Order: sequence, then structure tokens, then C-alpha cells
Amino acid sequence: MSGHPLRVLVAEDEPFNLRRLSRLLREAGCEVVAELEDGPSVLAWLAHGEGVDALFLDIQMPGLTGLDVNADLPRPIPVVFVTAYAEHAVRAFEQAATDYLLKPVTAERLAATLLRLRTLMGNGVSHDPATRLTGPFRFPVKAGEGLVLVDLAKTTHFLFEDGAVWAFAGDRLRTTWKTLAEAELALGPRVVRGHRHLLLRPEAVLGVRAGDSGRLLVRLAGGTELEVSRGAAPALKARLGLS
Repeated sequence: MSGHPLRVLVAEDEPFNLRRLSRLLREAGCEVVAELEDGPSVLAWLAHGEGVDALFLDIQMPGLTGLDVNADLPRPIPVVFVTAYAEHAVRAFEQAATDYLLKPVTAERLAATLLRLRTLMGNGVSHDPATRLTGPFRFPVKAGEGLVLVDLAKTTHFLFEDGAVWAFAGDRLRTTWKTLAEAELALGPRVVRGHRHLLLRPEAVLGVRAGDSGRLLVRLAGGTELEVSRGAAPALKARLGLS
């Protein structure tokens, strides 16, 4: 992965900050594929299916905040939030961001973020969809002092809680992933978002019914029923062949 420049999208509503962050990213060897000034523009750009390795999103933008955009991403993409306010950084991590940058962004801090992104992507499975889905897929969970490999086919869903990603495979198991974005990157199209803290394995969904305000209630193998957010419901229904 380290061979090609990271393709990044930058969204920031203040032109000066947008130009500055884009310049720092280019100087760090990234390819800035889009510079946008609001949240709806980001979702519209992504809807065209163009390739991008990471999103740098300002949290406070008109139309949709960076947090809103992250909650409605059409596919798993690592997100780095950029904010002038430290308290927003806490919310960014609650949303399973890959990283956050406090303004004014420095070249040194940005270098650490780009290293984190590259490491994440290097640890992910192949980005070729044909090779991503062949054969059984296993992932590590913590067991005592060591790790145990769990078969994804026995797993119904993943939840981000208490600063960790938990897998539900009969038991509640603590994975090695620190954020839901990391889990999404590694699992790829094998999972689909349920809401900002939830990933579902579509094959584990046994039934769905309408919830409140456009939300969905899904019943999983084993009897668990979970709520899917209004933003995530259309993609899940499409995956299940219901739309």
C-alpha cells in the first residue's frame, strides 16, 4: 500500500483552512482528489463511486456536519476529523473516526495521521473485491494473554462500546480493533453499517420490521433485535434485496 500516494478528499468550509490543509497533504505526498466546502457535496461526490483512500472532514460545516457525513457514508472509508475544538475530538472518536486533527494542523501531526492511515490500510485485506470475499474469513479476539481467531460466519454483529470493538459470536468478544472504522476497513463488504456504533453481517439478519422515524428493527440469528438508523437503513435493505 505504501507504494502509491494516498488519495484523499478534503472538506472544509473556510477557504483559507481548506487551501492550507490541501497544501500540507500534497507536501506530505498525498493526492488531493477533491476540495469541497460542505457536507452534502461530499456525499454527492462519493455517490459517483470515485476511488478515495481517506476523507479529511471539518466537523463544523454548513448543511451537514462532518459527523453527519460520517454517519451516512455509502461505503467504509477511513475518516479523519479536523476541528478547532478539543471537545469535538472526543465525539469524533465516539463515532469511530480513524483519527482527528486539531486546528491549526501542523505538518508533524499530519505526518502521524498519515502513518496511522497507511498502517491501517496495510493491515486490511486486499482492496480487490474479487479476492476479498473468497474463502472463510477469521479475525482475532483477545483471550487471556493471547489471541484467538474467530470465524466471521459465526458472528452476527460488531458494536463499538467502552473504547473497543466487540464481536458477537454467541459470546461478547473483544476484538483487536480500536475503532469501527478499522473493523470496517478489514472486513470490507462482508459487513454493512447499522448505525455509527454498529456493523451487521447481512447473512445473519433473519428479519426486519419498521421502527420509529424511518429506522429499522432487525432480528439476528440467535434472537437479538437491534435498531438500524434512518441513514443506514437504505443500504442495508439494498444488501438484503428488500429495496
